[in-house]
Amino acid sequence: MINEVRRKSPAKINLCLHVLGRYENGYHALAMAMQRVDLCDHIRIRITDSGKVKVACEGLALAAGEDNIAARAARLLLAEARGNIGVEIQIDKQIPIAAGLGGGSSNAATVLLALNNMLDLHIDNESLQGLGAQLGADVPFFVFQRPAWATGTGTTLTPLPPLPEVAYLLVNPGMSVSTAAVYQSLQLTKGGELANLPRFSVVTREDLCAALHNDLERVTLIHHPLLQQIKQRLLQLGARGALMSGSGATLFGVFDRLDQAQYADQVLAVETDWWTCPVSPL
Repeated sequence: MINEVRRKSPAKINLCLHVLGRYENGYHALAMAMQRVDLCDHIRIRITDSGKVKVACEGLALAAGEDNIAARAARLLLAEARGNIGVEIQIDKQIPIAAGLGGGSSNAATVLLALNNMLDLHIDNESLQGLGAQLGADVPFFVFQRPAWATGTGTTLTPLPPLPEVAYLLVNPGMSVSTAAVYQSLQLTKGGELANLPRFSVVTREDLCAALHNDLERVTLIHHPLLQQIKQRLLQLGARGALMSGSGATLFGVFDRLDQAQYADQVLAVETDWWTCPVSPL
């Protein structure tokens, strides 16, 4: 058994997000292309003999006990282990919270993957994805660990073919967007026909930018016009395309090279007080 590890917990962006309908249980039917990027939280996980799960994050008041997704992930894995085992988790947050980048879900997946190895549980990846689905719709994607086409509630995953080499600039103006409110305001028109969607067939950078789509944008941008201004500024600074990730409020611009994203980042740092981060895909 490994007693302590340190892991990187990456963010994600949605290259496209279609909302196809709503299930009777209240969840929405989705079709999404998702990709991880190299903006990461840093997590230290230590095995103890306390029988308790503790999560700490400096400068951030995390929900205690069952309300904390990283702690819930640890409890799921401890239920598979024997003995009076405890876990201490220290999270160094770099991914903005509630920003459409999946930071909490990524933390939970990182804990699942790490503890599976640390405790020698030998749970296969597909079964870990099933455990992750109990925690949140994005958790299985982070367990999957590759670009994916996600359907159903977002938990049915198919690998995407190799994507073109690009860089992204993430931009968040610091506003809060309620995911629940966005979905409640969404007028569903697609009728749930997955087969009628265009295939996410991406070979070139032009293909990638042509495929960028997010059904939630039309709701979020109406209530937050600043986000539309950010999209326009990204395009003015040389982005081939720009899109909101998830329900927002983070947007990203697609650039040919990382140095171009870094230049746009420097310009925005002078012009604004927005949070920005140039990243590469994983």
